[in-house]
Amino acid sequence: MPFFLLSIVLQIACAVHVVRTGRPMYWIFLLLIGSYVAIAIYVFAEILPGLRHNRTARRAVQGAHDRIDPERHKRAASQRLEVADTLENRQRLADQSHASGDYQQAAELYRSGLRGLYATDPNLMLGLAKSQFALNLPGEARQTLDALIAANPGFRSSEGHLLYARCLEALGDIPGALHEYEALVQGFPGEEARVRHGLLLKREGRIDEANAMFDETLRRSRVAPGYYQREQREWIDLAARERSPHP
Repeated sequence: MPFFLLSIVLQIACAVHVVRTGRPMYWIFLLLIGSYVAIAIYVFAEILPGLRHNRTARRAVQGAHDRIDPERHKRAASQRLEVADTLENRQRLADQSHASGDYQQAAELYRSGLRGLYATDPNLMLGLAKSQFALNLPGEARQTLDALIAANPGFRSSEGHLLYARCLEALGDIPGALHEYEALVQGFPGEEARVRHGLLLKREGRIDEANAMFDETLRRSRVAPGYYQREQREWIDLAARERSPHP
């Protein structure tokens, strides 16, 4: 009986999919008479091919693969570097090493690429600074960022700007960090900078100003599209938790 009921539920679900997506109506007839066999054929013939072109579905599959084998991207990058020791492959492995939490290897790879024509490459220098900060070396990260700015005055990176503010905060330069956060939040693509600014203001006892930052994040999230809310969920939730109630 449970298998029969499940078959009915799946047949109805597939029939609804046929109607909503404009598939040929003969599928409904086949689904009604074919039970599990027809359901399986419909899924493989009509649903699965469409998932390849669905961004949400691709992300879900990608996320599942990453959870099952979190080292797969790093492993593939390492294999490419073994085949061809190019700067591009070296940076790709450095990026994947950083993403996997191997910050020491990432720093070594970024540093090894900073030579010759690429001795002041801004992307390599930014990667090195990110790894240094992740290794709890904010002083070294700041020095790398200062050298990056000096060598590449036209380079612009919101990620690098945020990292610089975080370095100043970690080094105890609170006025400098607040100044950088204030300059950063207006054009930063996301809520992290605004929420970090609010957190530092709150630690400094500037509650009303901190609440203004958190309120702005919450206001923006209410009118933002769904994908933005999903991408920024960590910072939206943090703003809601950290916002102090009015006295």
